[in-house]
Amino acid sequence: MNQELMIIVAIVLVALVFDFFNGFHDAANSIATVVSTRVLTPAQAVLWAAFFNFVAAFTIGTPVAKTVGKGLVDPSGITVYVILAALIGAILWDLITWYYALPTSSSHALIGGFGGAAIVQGGWKVLILAGFQKTIIFIFVAPILGMVLGYLLMVLVLNLFRYFTPTAVDGIFRIGQYFSAALYSLSHGANDSQKTMGIIVALLVASNHPAWAYRSGGQEISWWIIVACYAAMALGTMSGGWRIVKTMGQKITKLKPVGGFCAETGGAISILFATFLGAPVSTTHTITGAIIGVGSTTSFSSVRWGVAGRIVWAWILTIPAAALISGLFQYFFITLGWAH
Repeated sequence: MNQELMIIVAIVLVALVFDFFNGFHDAANSIATVVSTRVLTPAQAVLWAAFFNFVAAFTIGTPVAKTVGKGLVDPSGITVYVILAALIGAILWDLITWYYALPTSSSHALIGGFGGAAIVQGGWKVLILAGFQKTIIFIFVAPILGMVLGYLLMVLVLNLFRYFTPTAVDGIFRIGQYFSAALYSLSHGANDSQKTMGIIVALLVASNHPAWAYRSGGQEISWWIIVACYAAMALGTMSGGWRIVKTMGQKITKLKPVGGFCAETGGAISILFATFLGAPVSTTHTITGAIIGVGSTTSFSSVRWGVAGRIVWAWILTIPAAALISGLFQYFFITLGWAH
């Protein structure tokens, strides 16, 4: 194996490590509601979520991967080391926010890292603004849509089941949460795994190996990339992100099974909508918005807005912080003469 090929293989492995950490970091998003309502134990919940993370590989196409791979940075600004710097920045930001138990967006960390490294390599002109605009728009759209859907679903359910006893409602939605948690995990796997797929495709195209990226010379991403990314995401989810579960499941608002069902369903619908549009949406933002929407149906005071505000600040900082870290690594690579 020659040196160039070894570097490419190594960076693909780093991309899969990022995908693993994405699943690890975002596991709490997938399981927080179903664990906090005690429908599933943490161990059962991560296995349930990981299974549906992987199943998503065979149910949804690759529109988000195409946005990340082709729609964010001009090919002239992409080198193998730009990809490596982007991945390092995203992984480090994920670890920092995991340590402080902040449910930030792995997606935005990757996109910020990609942009930061590319700017250091080729200047601002290499950014494709339309792609970044779509991402930035969904920073706001995703949590708002999740919040609105969570609120509306909760209001609808409360009206439909207003004559049922609390025990009966609890029993019905304990069963319902199996389905809503599965749908949410499927949507989470579909959107988040595709971002890493897009990065790997960009790497292979930049290194003049497009035949490895696409099936039979077409524009459909190779199955080995799809399966590897979904498997890495599922394994990360199985490893858990227990530090963030408490923040997502209990610190924002107290949830019962009916609330968990509405939050997961609202979040899943929002993520699937973004996925079909090819938008690399933050699953973290979306489920947080949905949980807030559900909590708001009781009263706005039932939502711990201080915790929510702390999370929002972490969201705002993610893209610039990851961009800075990745940009510094890319500058280091350039200094070493590795950038070309």
